[in-house]
Amino acid sequence: MIVKMKHLTLLCLENEKAETLERLEKIGCVHLESQPADTEALRCATAKRDSLVAAIAVLEKFSDRKTPDDVQCPAAEQVLAAADERRRALEEAAAMQKAVAAYRPFGSFDPEQARQLGAILFTVPAAEPLPSVDGGLVQEVANDGRRRYGVVIGAAELPEGCDPVSLPSCSLAESDARINDQLRHADELGLKLSSWSAAIPDLTMQLDECKETVNFVAAAATMGRQDSVCWITGWIPEDQTGSLQREQSGDGPAWGISLRDPEPGETPPTLLRPPKPFRPVLALFEGLSISPAYEETDISVPFFAFFSIFFAMLVGDGGYGAIVLALTIWARSKMRKAPSAPFTLLTVFSLATIAWGFLSNTWFGCSLECLNHPVAQWLGDPSYNNMMLLCFTLGVTHLAFARIWNAVMIFPDSKFLAQLGWAGILGFMYCMTCNIVGIFTCPKFMYWVFGVAVVLVFGFSLKKSELKEHGIELGLLPLNIVSTLGDIISYVRLFAVGLASVKVAQNFNDMAVGLGLPLWAKIIPMVLILLLGHGLNLAMAALSILVHAVRLNTLEFSNHKGISWAGYAYKPFKRKSADAANA
Repeated sequence: MIVKMKHLTLLCLENEKAETLERLEKIGCVHLESQPADTEALRCATAKRDSLVAAIAVLEKFSDRKTPDDVQCPAAEQVLAAADERRRALEEAAAMQKAVAAYRPFGSFDPEQARQLGAILFTVPAAEPLPSVDGGLVQEVANDGRRRYGVVIGAAELPEGCDPVSLPSCSLAESDARINDQLRHADELGLKLSSWSAAIPDLTMQLDECKETVNFVAAAATMGRQDSVCWITGWIPEDQTGSLQREQSGDGPAWGISLRDPEPGETPPTLLRPPKPFRPVLALFEGLSISPAYEETDISVPFFAFFSIFFAMLVGDGGYGAIVLALTIWARSKMRKAPSAPFTLLTVFSLATIAWGFLSNTWFGCSLECLNHPVAQWLGDPSYNNMMLLCFTLGVTHLAFARIWNAVMIFPDSKFLAQLGWAGILGFMYCMTCNIVGIFTCPKFMYWVFGVAVVLVFGFSLKKSELKEHGIELGLLPLNIVSTLGDIISYVRLFAVGLASVKVAQNFNDMAVGLGLPLWAKIIPMVLILLLGHGLNLAMAALSILVHAVRLNTLEFSNHKGISWAGYAYKPFKRKSADAANA
């Protein structure tokens, strides 16, 4: 469900502002309304946070080397200064190498003596002869096959056709020594940064504390003030107002509290609280950065259930599900302090994929004879009609469920009849889809169902009082009705993508087994082909899930359910330490 919110206005004395914010952090249930603010304290806190983020990013690039465990934690400024100095050393070495490259073919010589002799360095294409000069000496010193490198001594100017090369400021040996010094200095700084990378956990803790400080300072900056009174506004779940009132009546600063229901035009944050077994899906919502609007419906349960099915069908292979499950268990054993929700999601999705592998008898692109049961035979129909029938049936079930859910929610309002009409239209379009692809012929009674459904939709979608403002929607009904056909057909992507995954796996299997080599010689190439092929296929499956499984829930289903995903998530003002204590 979506938790009901109350709007909060809290007043306190100006000299008790900091203590008030600390107590709000302790309660940890108020979503503060953010307002633009720019204070010196906020700028300093934000700058420190950004420095820590940048320092951790720098050290993570050097964390692959073996580092001591007893290293002293550096300041973020030290890390950034060392990284900047290393960058300048590398840039200077690269610039010097580029400059030296122009005269390196001339070899090592003393530039000062060359100037005293009036030497002029030059190059000409290798196919051209050396130029001649009157009263001077021309000597070739190198030829790399593309150009000749020479020197003219005693001539007033360089002959035509020659490209001059400026004399260096120092000898080649001195330049190489300077380059090596810069590279050596960069290596030393790299070793220092590598040793400091052991302090990443400490810097991360500092970053977490700094983020909380930024939130605190930002909250202080957004508080309004008049004379000696300050106030702050926000939203609090209706079922947690008691915590706030108990804190108000306890020892501490005196507060003035005003709570009210949301007014028209206000947009409270959305706090989803689905049944406990389905709460891991909230991590998926957070990862996708989506949230239903406050006045909409919590669809966490059907989203989780259907997404699991879509995940399994899009991956399409029980062997891949077993790999995902094994990796999930391994990752969880290595990250025991991490939130459990992502691991729970992957466990459910991988188990669903393994179950689909049993149903379809698909394991790394192969079918096992011992698991060739009737369901697998039915799904493996060479005409693919059965798989398409399953996809279309899953689609109409998904979408009709949304419409029937709407009807139940608004009953006894007469508009529930329009929602039932949409469910009837979906049923007719399902039959028409199956008829189009040749699965079965649309029953004649479904035409009567369609006619009645259109009448219900046209007659009960709007009230008389709404016709003036929303009457245009009735004119768009024909297009919306036709679009339901496309909505159902779009579920065929579950079959198409899953089949493509299986075919790719089969082709890599055939490629590996079909190598024209003796058995002893093809074992290693065969293993490499299988690892590369199935790894690539699994990566493509992950991409298809992000594209197709998410779309079917957030677009097709959500359009029929009336979910706009225009909300923003409830984020209470509290410290992470409070979360750890409550976990």
